[in-house]
Amino acid sequence: MKGSPQHTILGLGSNLGDRANIIGQAIGCLRDLPETRVLAISEAVDSNPVGYADQPNFLNLCLAITCNLNPDELLVRTLEIERQLGRERSANRNGPRTLDIDLLFYEGGSWDSPTVTLPHPRWSSRGFVVIPLSNLLQDPVLAKHPVWTSLAAEVRSLSLGDQGLRVWQGPNPWSKTP
Repeated sequence: MKGSPQHTILGLGSNLGDRANIIGQAIGCLRDLPETRVLAISEAVDSNPVGYADQPNFLNLCLAITCNLNPDELLVRTLEIERQLGRERSANRNGPRTLDIDLLFYEGGSWDSPTVTLPHPRWSSRGFVVIPLSNLLQDPVLAKHPVWTSLAAEVRSLSLGDQGLRVWQGPNPWSKTP
């Protein structure tokens, strides 16, 4: 079901292969979705794995898009992007992956379906989401948008420490300016 364009905030992560290049390709795929526009991209962080430590570090960032897809429709598209970029799902939810795209927030508020729950139920306990999200919400496109002001205040109130996070110092094959 097509609706009016809505902002959606996504989290992207990768810990297999050329992480930065894979995330850059994923952003390109998101830009190529019909009637979709990337609004803002956070700084990236290099993060220690969470839940299953015996794997490489992740590269994580958040981005905001606007599109006419509802969250269930967008999930179908993001799962296809993950598959195209080599994601193989396993029984280990926290295991290594070439790409993970999580739907985090939806301008329309909450969303609850058999496949998508928004806001993402575990976002606030994950430093690899909170730190990039904090950076993303400072982007002028989002900072002035009334829907995101309460989220920005909530993010500022969280005290997570660095949780094994480092500002990404490697190559950046995506443009922060959409």
